[in-house]
Amino acid sequence: MTSISLRSSAAATFKADALVIGVHGSGEVVSAVDSASADVADILGTDFVATLNELKVSPEPGHVAKIPGGGTSAAVIVVAGLGPEAEVTLEALRRASGAAARELTGKKTIAYALPASTDEQIRAVAEGALLGGYAFDRYLSKLGGPIGEVVVLTGLARSKSAKKAVNVAQTVAAAVNLARDLVNDPPNHLYPESFAKQMKTLAKTSKVTVDVMEEDALEAKGYGGMLGVGKGSQRPPRLVTLSYTPRGARTHLAFVGKGITFDSGGLSIKPANAMVTMKCDMAGAAAVSAATFAIAELELPVRVTAYACLAENMPSGDATRPGDVLTMYGGKTVEVLNTDAEGRLVLADGITTALAREPDLIVDVATLTGACVVALGNKMSGVFSNDPVLHEALASTAETAGELMWPMPIPEDVKEKVKTTKIADLSQHNPEPWGGASYAAGFLREFVPEGHAVGSPGHRRPRVQQRGRRGLHPQGWNRRSGAHPRSARRREEPMTQALGTGATELTWSPGPASLSCCACSTRASGRDTRPLLRHSSGCRACWRSCEPSRPTAPGAASTRRRSPPAASSCQ
Repeated sequence: MTSISLRSSAAATFKADALVIGVHGSGEVVSAVDSASADVADILGTDFVATLNELKVSPEPGHVAKIPGGGTSAAVIVVAGLGPEAEVTLEALRRASGAAARELTGKKTIAYALPASTDEQIRAVAEGALLGGYAFDRYLSKLGGPIGEVVVLTGLARSKSAKKAVNVAQTVAAAVNLARDLVNDPPNHLYPESFAKQMKTLAKTSKVTVDVMEEDALEAKGYGGMLGVGKGSQRPPRLVTLSYTPRGARTHLAFVGKGITFDSGGLSIKPANAMVTMKCDMAGAAAVSAATFAIAELELPVRVTAYACLAENMPSGDATRPGDVLTMYGGKTVEVLNTDAEGRLVLADGITTALAREPDLIVDVATLTGACVVALGNKMSGVFSNDPVLHEALASTAETAGELMWPMPIPEDVKEKVKTTKIADLSQHNPEPWGGASYAAGFLREFVPEGHAVGSPGHRRPRVQQRGRRGLHPQGWNRRSGAHPRSARRREEPMTQALGTGATELTWSPGPASLSCCACSTRASGRDTRPLLRHSSGCRACWRSCEPSRPTAPGAASTRRRSPPAASSCQ
């Protein structure tokens, strides 16, 4: 376990196995050493910056380089990029601190001489060190060992608020690393029953209470979605409810997490290479469970109820078949068309369960639909919501926390698509090979009555640690796109797979000008840097002639405002 302390010592004279200093610049050119490390630069000489540039040291956040300690009291100096001096953000500090920690695994003492003049900066440096030093080595016979102690050098070493910031960083990092451990655990060790047992064990030293609903209770109460997904496995599903109820709480937040501990695809089986990372399909359940324990540890004044919807999706003679009709918790019926679209089934049961306690807000988290990964990549999550205010707030809040999220739309035609089946209330799978992410969101919206605000940050493929790597290493997610064999052009258009053919992406550069579609005369202000999304064949036919030459960030968000909160959404 890595410990963290604050000291007010000078960076150059503090005895440590390694010293981390920050540098500023842009591109590939270092322009200055951060003022927190000024005494180190003085000892290393006036040509230190020039030497770093000769060594091709990058000043960009996340880039680090090792050099000898020179005349300092440290054996090794790690030079960490912070970006331009005028633009040092908390996320830049987290990334710099984390990258340095990954290079120094196993060291006894590391001193950080990065910007730490505020409580927020101290917390960012501490979080980065704890998150960057993470390693999943549970099944390794030869262990490298964690960092022993992280020392943050700051003039606020005796400040009570600074010490509190460190405690918050330790709590948050411990929760993140708990979620990482759950995601990295192999599926022969982590399955619905063992996941539930881990939560029970953690609750013994927490203010969180845990209730586990087993297979018999799920069947008696009609949890058709979870039971339908888990039918093919010898390891039956579990619904784990985690509750934190502090005195005086006036707000009730509900989390719902997708917990497919292994997703083979069921009878609609995945290709072999697409199964390699499918132990990660429970990342949503891991995230909401860990978040609940962190909220309780921080004693936040909000009531939290989290639902981990756990199942294993396997093929067998008892498995759910394409064409089966499931009766979901709450009574709605769903025709199953593809057993590899299982996440929305367990989430629908979880959302309906959450609604019974009348929370103020429901947030579900899931690795749901490869189509969203095709559109946004494996580092950015798509966000869907039935409340326009919440839709924007989730993305902006994520940015503060250092996460990448992008608001995604639910086109109006999805409401009809999810009801195309003639033998059940809802059709579980998109009848078309495009628009998969929006369809999944529209499907889950059907389980939320009007007037309830629901948001869904999810879809990003979780990171998994590969053998021989320290920390978390992104690995490609090779889900089947489901595109029609003759739709070669559409397979090359990621936004079509995510949003469908009726949703056209029109982008423009920031500025006071406006954009008008040449077919339907739709106008939107150029001050809004998000893409304009119109659902009409006219825009689809003419979008190339309307699109300015400089595109903005990927993604899409509807410019039409619905009256909040309208007929729900989620995933």
